[in-house]
Amino acid sequence: MFIRVLGSAAGGGFPQWNCNCKNCSNVRAGHEGYTARTQSSIAVSSNENDWLLFNASPDILTQLKSAGLRLQPSKNVRDSGIKSIVLMDAQIDHTTGLFMLRESSSPLIIYTTKEVKEELTSGNPIFSVLDYYCKVDWIEIDVEFDDFIDIPKVQDIQLRFMPLKSEAPPFSPFRGKPRRGDNVGVQIMDKNTKKKIFYSPGLVSIEEHLSEPMKESDLLLVDGTFWTDTEMIDNGLSKKLAREMGHNPQSGPGGMIEELNKIDGPKKILIHINNSNPILNEKSYERKILSDNNIDVSFDGMEISL
Repeated sequence: MFIRVLGSAAGGGFPQWNCNCKNCSNVRAGHEGYTARTQSSIAVSSNENDWLLFNASPDILTQLKSAGLRLQPSKNVRDSGIKSIVLMDAQIDHTTGLFMLRESSSPLIIYTTKEVKEELTSGNPIFSVLDYYCKVDWIEIDVEFDDFIDIPKVQDIQLRFMPLKSEAPPFSPFRGKPRRGDNVGVQIMDKNTKKKIFYSPGLVSIEEHLSEPMKESDLLLVDGTFWTDTEMIDNGLSKKLAREMGHNPQSGPGGMIEELNKIDGPKKILIHINNSNPILNEKSYERKILSDNNIDVSFDGMEISL
């Protein structure tokens, strides 16, 4: 199984267009140890020809260009290696890129929960707009079905979905009234090798029902948004705690470092890193702590083979 990290940053990217925090200022200035990043998305394949896209970042065109021929097999005058799309939630930074794919010569095959589909046909009607272009072939993710499903257009890749504690997007009438299908985690399996990935860019806690799929996976690609719970407040960027925004910080009691250390075996990599997070400085003390705990940090263009 092949995994390409198309984008590794949280919403807004790194640097964020209107942010002058220490990290964003340093990466703009070209200081050593800082690397620009686009907004999070990954692509997965078993054969390096047919790819499954997870989330459609606003930076999708830049990400596909950077991938070069990896995701562009050029079998027809107009085609793409992206055969199907999974949306983990309805957040703007995970869905806006769908507009950039509107020139598709066939309907976009998109897997979402019914809750996410509802958001994308009402509050932020991306699906409705796409009906004027390529159209959408929607396939429901059933979070009550606890087993792997085939992805017909992507050879030998199977998915198992799990509901996550989360928040609906700010534009949603269900904001503050979370539903089971607002956000999902996914276990990705190659049918031939039986290798598995657990992927969740938005993880407020490691809930009990996530323990088994995480422990049996070969790779955990999980939420690396914030270092501390008060990070956004401390930097004068928001009045909300990390956990209130749906993200478990890396440090502190119950943080991602502590929780991931309870899971032996899988390789552990963080993704969806906010511009305020000190781990974006590759020479930082915080980055060393991650390294000492055998936790890696993803980057744009990172490729993993299992």
